[in-house]
Amino acid sequence: MKVTEHIAQSDGTLFSIEVLPPLKGQNIRSLFDHMDPLMEFEPPFVDVTYHREEFIYKKRGNGLLERKTVRKRPGTVGICAAIQNHYSVDAVPHIICGGFTKEETENALIDLNFLGIDNVLLIQGDTRKPEREFVPEPNGHEYASELIEQVVNLNNGVYLDDDLENAKPSDFCIGVAGYPEKHYAAPNMDTDLKYLKNKIDTGGDYIVTQMFFDNQAFFDFVEKCRDYGIECPIIPGLKPITTKRHLNILPQLFHVNLPVELTKELETCTTNDAAKQVGIEWAVQQSKELIEFGVPILHFYSMGKSRSVYEVARELF
Repeated sequence: MKVTEHIAQSDGTLFSIEVLPPLKGQNIRSLFDHMDPLMEFEPPFVDVTYHREEFIYKKRGNGLLERKTVRKRPGTVGICAAIQNHYSVDAVPHIICGGFTKEETENALIDLNFLGIDNVLLIQGDTRKPEREFVPEPNGHEYASELIEQVVNLNNGVYLDDDLENAKPSDFCIGVAGYPEKHYAAPNMDTDLKYLKNKIDTGGDYIVTQMFFDNQAFFDFVEKCRDYGIECPIIPGLKPITTKRHLNILPQLFHVNLPVELTKELETCTTNDAAKQVGIEWAVQQSKELIEFGVPILHFYSMGKSRSVYEVARELF
């Protein structure tokens, strides 16, 4: 079932999660062990992230450095199939621009379609480490809007090979990313909203936001989206803080602000357990306000740590 159908058929706020693929060398059981406790809250769908390849440098015998490309986590196609088969819930793979040609993207979409996976979240993806700017693959996509256009074409039965006869259309529901505190690369919020509106006009069906810790930022974002003519469902993304290091890491990595009150509480914590409890309580309060606001889904970024998400969900669902 499509994400938009889950929303339309629900008369309350739903619970969903985003998970990381297992590291290379691990098996699917490591992912299931993480997900098992959270399935108590009956998520209608589970997002599966995708991490592009990275460059590493290995020292050769002659003293020179050899650059190698490595992928630390497997792809999402097989993982999504395993999740749907094991839990009978919909899986939502992240499809990214970086690291793929248009042909490789189409092949992945065809595989997903064959498996009965009819939801995708389309994003540009992160810059390849250690590069500082996003560089698309030759004959690949640079922007998420281009990726959306390719999926829309496939939904209309238009493949890259225009010689195909009787080509069957796919039927993907398309999610896109939104940023309550604006995308770090956008010069201002108005420009960011213009790009977001373009993604929806191109074919996006719903928005999932970057994590945020100040609900007012989300409320303002929704209002601005509606004023801009963006009428699709907007799903808030949440992450419970689980360690004192998040006080500095999250703003740096995800370009988000931490409210002064939350910062002060974390600064008084002397242990990570104390910080985790602050994070749970903050996320619970955030969630209650968001439910009262009428959000269709609370979407939690679990990042391989399910316990805090479980404690939050247990207070709500």
